[in-house]
Amino acid sequence: MASAWQADARPAQQDGGNDVEETAKKAGQIATQPVRDVGVDKKDIPPALADAVLAPYAMGGLKTCKQISTAIGALTEHLGPDFKGGEPKRENKAGKLAEAGGKTVVNAFIPFRGLVREISGAAPAERRYAVAVDAGLARRGFLRGLYTARNCKPALP
Repeated sequence: MASAWQADARPAQQDGGNDVEETAKKAGQIATQPVRDVGVDKKDIPPALADAVLAPYAMGGLKTCKQISTAIGALTEHLGPDFKGGEPKRENKAGKLAEAGGKTVVNAFIPFRGLVREISGAAPAERRYAVAVDAGLARRGFLRGLYTARNCKPALP
């Protein structure tokens, strides 16, 4: 089961993004949930993430610092920014309440939602995508470690 921060297959941003934009994005995701539930709007797994699933710790094609940096960039394009330590982001309580209410309404419109998602293939597709994201995160961490261990310059953001 995917954790809450993986709901949209991206880690929570730590940079204090715009709450209005976040709320609008979540509202759009909630509104389009029925389309995803019946499998009409399945996400394709990008090649960088598919490769990470097959071999998250592969060393092929990583002879130079530039190759490592390019591989990190390809993963970041699909995963979003990497985790940064520090102060945790404060949650927007009003936005979280609106999100929960919206999800409740959507779930009420689709009886046997879980069964519909399994039969339509939406749930298995979402699980495959979540595995690809997890593998991509592992690969990016591995690549960052490799970049650092080789004393590559410039420092990664």
